[in-house]
Amino acid sequence: MEVARRRRPARAPGPPATDRAIVAALEAVHRDIDAFQPEGFGPPVHCGAIATPVFLLGQAPGPHEARLGRPFAWTAGKTLFRWLERATGASEETVRSRIYISAVVRCFPGKAKGGGDRVPSPDECALWRDFVRREVEILRPRLVIPVGRLAIAEVLGHTEPIAAVVGRRIEAHFHGVKVDVVPLPHPSGASTWFKMEPGRTLLDQALALLAAHPAMRRALRGRRE
Repeated sequence: MEVARRRRPARAPGPPATDRAIVAALEAVHRDIDAFQPEGFGPPVHCGAIATPVFLLGQAPGPHEARLGRPFAWTAGKTLFRWLERATGASEETVRSRIYISAVVRCFPGKAKGGGDRVPSPDECALWRDFVRREVEILRPRLVIPVGRLAIAEVLGHTEPIAAVVGRRIEAHFHGVKVDVVPLPHPSGASTWFKMEPGRTLLDQALALLAAHPAMRRALRGRRE
């Protein structure tokens, strides 16, 4: 299968004019993802089609997400939503209804040989990149939250230890859209990074940045602008 190449357009198309148009455009992307069936992957997983200024990017669904049909539906999700509630006071239900949740890869990639969920390869990530690009161009978010090393690398191109970027607010262009990026560590139960220093302090700093960001405040009030 030919792999899509990474593209960074000089100028992304303008967004649909209304929230209704944004929702319809995102639903069209979801339908295209549903029709895209790479061999060896599980079913696609989507959040709701939401007009919002906040775009959260995870790595890939796990087996429970594939079964339940929604992102961050199991242990890692419980931790992620607990972080966000601690920072903003917003419940999981509120976050799910007001923040757009995407992923580098939208189908469960299967288990690794040694156990645990398999990390998608660069070529596999490229298969879904155009869908993420379309979502970003439709939403034109003000704030992007990459969760975990793979998502951070996809947004920022950063492949060094995540301590260099977690706890910071970084200005970047993501698929042609100027955004603020506030990275988070992956909330996997297998990870100890955010439980020990410097990860614990850097996570607290990142959550404080999210809570104070104007786009997050607007999103949690149910406003896009």
